[in-house]
Amino acid sequence: MTNSDINRLKDKAFQVFGIFCTFIGLVVLAVFLIDIIVEGITRIDWDFLTNLPSRRASRAGILTAWVGTLWILVLTTLIAFPLGVAAGVYLEEYGRKNRLNNFIEINIANLAGVPSIIYGLLGLEIFVRQMNLGGSLLAGALTLSLLILPIIIVTTREAVKAVPRSVRDGSYALGASKWQTIWNQVLPASFGGILTGIILALSRAVGEAAPLIVIGALAYVPFTPSSPFDEFTVLPIQIFNWTSRPQEEFLTNAAAAIIVLLVITFLLNGIAVYLRNRQQKKVKW
Repeated sequence: MTNSDINRLKDKAFQVFGIFCTFIGLVVLAVFLIDIIVEGITRIDWDFLTNLPSRRASRAGILTAWVGTLWILVLTTLIAFPLGVAAGVYLEEYGRKNRLNNFIEINIANLAGVPSIIYGLLGLEIFVRQMNLGGSLLAGALTLSLLILPIIIVTTREAVKAVPRSVRDGSYALGASKWQTIWNQVLPASFGGILTGIILALSRAVGEAAPLIVIGALAYVPFTPSSPFDEFTVLPIQIFNWTSRPQEEFLTNAAAAIIVLLVITFLLNGIAVYLRNRQQKKVKW
């Protein structure tokens, strides 16, 4: 057997191994989803979506949880979107290649992999204690903004970097300034990639419970929040609360809430894929 035959055999073996690993992962995911859907789908109805939490599983609902989740998503977007995009554009377009910027870029990339509970501890000290925001929606949104900022900055830089240099040169040739070029040419051309990164970052934020528990988000809230300074709960915390109960009925409620959370997550990811594909068809270099 020649070396080329051995290499082809190795390539084939690696391909089979990769397909096998992918298949195992899909099977485990399918079993998990089927189990959750079978257990919780019958519990989802209008009353479940509009009822307040209750000590009785048959009367318990997720109104305060999904309203709190919606508040957190909106506030986190309003905070993280401008900061993350501005930081990414600055680092890519204005930042000089020196040791300081290299140090900042490395640390931003590393922050994307920091456990979420560390951000919860940071938010507890800065937003809850130093800024006296307490366990409010604003404190939770600021904490989750810190969590997803590195992701938004990295995806913004990659999207801006993907815009060809010829687009910038053509704008400069027509007399545009650097900022006019960025605002009118670079950002519109890279907006699809930026928006995809933001939505994927929000998909991560919507499933977080640990940092919100650390800052003092409640497991039981008998009212829907009406301002950013109100106390709140979110779907992941409500699910955690129900799964810790000994009654079997609360586990069914938790499965139903997981289905709702999965629908929100899949919807956000679907929007991200749609926007990415739409942008790829729209922009042709």
